[in-house]
Amino acid sequence: MRRSGLVTSDSHEEYQYLSLLSRILECGKQKSDRTGTGTISMFGTQSRYSLRNGTIPLLTTKKVFWKGVLEELLWFLRGSTNAKELSDKGIHIWDGNGSRQFLDGLGFTDREEGDLGPVYGFQWRHFGAKYQDMHSDYTGQGVDQIRNLVHTIRTNPDDRRMILCSWNVAGMLLDSLCA
Repeated sequence: MRRSGLVTSDSHEEYQYLSLLSRILECGKQKSDRTGTGTISMFGTQSRYSLRNGTIPLLTTKKVFWKGVLEELLWFLRGSTNAKELSDKGIHIWDGNGSRQFLDGLGFTDREEGDLGPVYGFQWRHFGAKYQDMHSDYTGQGVDQIRNLVHTIRTNPDDRRMILCSWNVAGMLLDSLCA
């Protein structure tokens, strides 16, 4: 609710997020997962956040490793699949998925440690390309979804077919998240 240009707590984006968390905790369904941690989820929830006036939805009710968020996004945008690039910058969120033990456990015994396979960034920049390894040059291979999105936003911003897909169902068994 807005009054005289002021934003009340119930209309603030962070309140929307916290309210959603409360609903999930109160009404969500407990599920098991591949990590053994488990989740509580609720089907069909939706949130909308304004990106106007140079703002981004960053939580203030908990510590957020802003440098890590930014570096991971830039890593995705580069199309990298090398977890060591992030680890070298002090960002260790992908270390487990690229560890020798984890890769071997998935049957990726020939894959170099740190090679995550065709994960998000690869799908963004080379969707449909045949994945070889984290050192291969994929220039011109597959669909560059980011380039296509930027082009469409610039040339036809009202186009309703702008999509960014991070999942390639045909290649899911090759990445360290889904195998």
